[in-house]
Amino acid sequence: MEPRQLLRNMVRIRCAEEVIADVYRDEQEMRTPVHFSIGQEATAVGVCAALRREDVVYSGHRCHAHYLAKGGDLRAMVAEFYGKESGCAAGRGGSVHLTDQDAGFAASSAILGEMISVATGAAWAFAREGAPRVAATFFGDGASEEGVFHESLNFAALHRLPVIFVCENNQYALGSPVAARQPSGTSITGRARGYGIRAEQVDGNDVQAVYEAAHKAALHCREGNGPYFLELDTYRWREHVGPHWDHELGVRPRDEVESWIERCPIRRTTQALRATDPGIEDAVAAWDREFRAEVREAIALAKASPFPRVEDLLSGTYEN
Repeated sequence: MEPRQLLRNMVRIRCAEEVIADVYRDEQEMRTPVHFSIGQEATAVGVCAALRREDVVYSGHRCHAHYLAKGGDLRAMVAEFYGKESGCAAGRGGSVHLTDQDAGFAASSAILGEMISVATGAAWAFAREGAPRVAATFFGDGASEEGVFHESLNFAALHRLPVIFVCENNQYALGSPVAARQPSGTSITGRARGYGIRAEQVDGNDVQAVYEAAHKAALHCREGNGPYFLELDTYRWREHVGPHWDHELGVRPRDEVESWIERCPIRRTTQALRATDPGIEDAVAAWDREFRAEVREAIALAKASPFPRVEDLLSGTYEN
């Protein structure tokens, strides 16, 4: 994918989340937890740009960017935040349970690490069917400490499954930094390599580097060479859950947050394109206006939409 398109996709996600964060904070009408990816857009965009529409993506609680990067319906996502029938999960899942089967965004879940095993299962099905499809699963550095992470990597390596494990290492699990949770001298990438899996650590704020690594990973999987592991170093600007800033709450130091803001993936890509694309800054400004208007329209539509009917409360559930 062309760098300009990668940048455009990142701007769309940033605009969507920033507008939603402001409305969420000011109006208090979205009755769902929200985990924003503001600052880490390059991971979602770079990986999903390397996938095909028939490939499937599974995510965790911080899933908005992955959903949009894979082609998920923005209006359906926003409606889900408001709990409306037109939401992508019919108003029953909230922001942590997004799905768009047509786009290949299979599911997301708030249970830490859960979708790692589900994506591994999907990849097993692809392998048994001989289908040239890939499953990708996004999770954070905290999820790499769960048992399901190790069980899934072991199983995928044993059966040479076409699954890309994408660890978005944003340096924190809630308010706990990696150094406080993992032994010195070890790494998440090193643990993946311990299972015999091809693994790579990439600057997660460099969208071109992420795209190239993910493209290589997808080709590796599609050719029957087994799973691939990507550790993408990045950083979320906002609090773990909610629209506020951690440094205002005393969770993380302000200078640390500001140092990562200086490494903003959108700013970096814009600067990199200046020499070959002199009009890129004007394009970014135009996209910003376009996408902020798009999400405001989606919010208005969601507010005007009906809630699910009480009579349909059990629709889609298993019955005895």
